[in-house]
Amino acid sequence: MSSLRDRMKQLVPTQVTDRVKESLVDYGVRTSDRRPLPDFLIIGTKRGGTTSLWNYLIQHPLVPRLFPAWNTKSAHYFEEHWRRGEAWYRSHFPTTRQRAALENRHGGPVRVGEAAPLYMFHPLAAQRVAELMPQVRLIVLLRDPVERAYSHWKERRTHDIEPLEFADALAAEAERTAGERERLIAEPEYFSEPYDWYTYRARGRYLEHLEPWLARFETSQFLFLPSEDLYRDARSTYARTLDFLGLPAFDLPDFKVYNDRRSAPLDPAVRAELTDYYRPHNQALERRLGMTFDWGAR
Repeated sequence: MSSLRDRMKQLVPTQVTDRVKESLVDYGVRTSDRRPLPDFLIIGTKRGGTTSLWNYLIQHPLVPRLFPAWNTKSAHYFEEHWRRGEAWYRSHFPTTRQRAALENRHGGPVRVGEAAPLYMFHPLAAQRVAELMPQVRLIVLLRDPVERAYSHWKERRTHDIEPLEFADALAAEAERTAGERERLIAEPEYFSEPYDWYTYRARGRYLEHLEPWLARFETSQFLFLPSEDLYRDARSTYARTLDFLGLPAFDLPDFKVYNDRRSAPLDPAVRAELTDYYRPHNQALERRLGMTFDWGAR
């Protein structure tokens, strides 16, 4: 009988990779009862610095990465993979034993989380999170919605998903996404790519999407961070986040910007239209949160 090593040698690399991945996923699910749910979620906003903040956090010795290692920052459970169930979700996080080992090694509390900017925007995510993790801490990055919309479009263009120019994409948004939000509510296991991809304007109406979260969680469970603060002074914003999570101070050697996309300036006419559009939404957001944002559309 050939040895396991001999049989592995006979497999092409992609087969090895696929089998290893399947084995790790299966192991995570089988040990899910030993894997506590996360302590925090970064729920938004898309193109607001969530990837950068997440990468800063996982450099802290008490913030472990997701499991298995190829999961970058999110399981996407509460929007895309709801049908897979709680055991599958838990499989992405470290075991109680792994948490204890980190705490013993570094002398502090472990904080486990994920970053999924579609969570804030999905119509069912707040309810799902509240039912499963009522004590979770929520981090919300909010960027000038005009800049956010343009950055969102640039990302879609980079990924060859968006064939339209920005002004045309804004004009087509309502038709492209018609009925998608209603279908997400009516069909809990449905996932909508148009709702994720083409909602350039809609995602910037922040208060509309935050209200379901504000209705279900205590004020003390939220940390609202202007994305512009992160861009201007990442070190200070990172320190605020650690304090909110109850983590000891930890300095990073640098604060690399992730997923930055340079491009031509936004067309002034489009900027003016979006600025006017968002002004009442931003003013309502400031009143509701008791915050002032350094945005043009105020």
